[in-house]
Amino acid sequence: MKKNPALFMIFLVVFVDLLGFGILIPILPTFAINVLGVKEGAIGIAIAVYSLTQFFFNPLFGGFSDKYGRRKIILYCLLLNASGYIIFAFTHSYLLLIASRIIAGIGGSSIGVAQAYIADITTKENRAKGMGLIGVAFGLGFVFGPIMGGFLAHYSYMITGFTSACFSILAFSLSAFLLPESLKKEFIQTDIKRKMFNVEGFKKILNNIPVLLVIAMFFILTFSVANIYGTFALLGVKVYNFTNIQIGSIYGVIGFVSVIVQGGLIGRLSKKYSDNQLITVGSFLLALGLAFLPFGGSYSGLIIVIVILSLGTGTLQPILLGLISKVAPEKDQGIVLSVNQSISAFARVLGPLWGGFSFQYIGYKYPFLTGSACTLLILLFSVFYFKKHIIYEEPVKV
Repeated sequence: MKKNPALFMIFLVVFVDLLGFGILIPILPTFAINVLGVKEGAIGIAIAVYSLTQFFFNPLFGGFSDKYGRRKIILYCLLLNASGYIIFAFTHSYLLLIASRIIAGIGGSSIGVAQAYIADITTKENRAKGMGLIGVAFGLGFVFGPIMGGFLAHYSYMITGFTSACFSILAFSLSAFLLPESLKKEFIQTDIKRKMFNVEGFKKILNNIPVLLVIAMFFILTFSVANIYGTFALLGVKVYNFTNIQIGSIYGVIGFVSVIVQGGLIGRLSKKYSDNQLITVGSFLLALGLAFLPFGGSYSGLIIVIVILSLGTGTLQPILLGLISKVAPEKDQGIVLSVNQSISAFARVLGPLWGGFSFQYIGYKYPFLTGSACTLLILLFSVFYFKKHIIYEEPVKV
């Protein structure tokens, strides 16, 4: 990042914004239970509506970023994020909670644009490492955000909302003054029409089999992890009687491991091993971690399982994101990556809905076991079908 100031700035902006996002993640389920008095299924809906909003707005913003530039879209989204967090600070009803999540979901639809920004300023050889920076930003946000959220929620849920808003405003300020535009003039597509549902973007994916298959793997990955978005905090509260601080600290471990893997290891591993090999190992670790999550037995036991799970997600996410950008045409990076975010947002809709439903009506183990079973599909594909269907030019490993 020292040799690429723009890469450092997009990393810093995403990190600061996700720090605010990370503050709310572990305390949303406990807030819904303790303050609003809702059940597990309703919590799943509140989490899912955030991603449902992103399902529609990710491709829209991705197309806009291909036409107007990445920087402008990022700025608008950061302001929307701050607005959603402020509404959360004043939330005393379930409907207001839903409204705050919808607005924050629109604002959070800039992640695909940030990924396109990185694709603009990195070479294919460094793409996985560059995409890993988004994972590092997520990781750091999940190291400090949940810990701060758990601590602040001990005093007031309102404070957590205002603190999250402050971080989004800070990210907006950094972007406004220091973030340069990344999109080259020759790649600007002035004929893009404004559509809420970008049919052309989805057609481009459906007509490109390698892109379609990698996005399908990313969908499965996202759904598997999304099963535990709300249910992990519920597992901690209802099964293990954890406090907000304890739950926040476990999320912090997830973030810490992700930082280690995506911040340093993934760049070295991607130079030594093929994408296929890393996908195989990552999917195995994730499936193992998800399967054992409801059987951790104690705080220390869950920490061990969470480390295994985080090693899997930390490996899979940047490799699959980098792989999508490798198999997608250069001129379509923005729309393809943003449509991928939209499809993965739909997975984050289905995951919490299924997670909340199965936790409440079937049993607390099933969200995690379902995620593990789905991740095994990625493992099977990487072992038996990857080399046959995913064809692209990969740098020679040294």
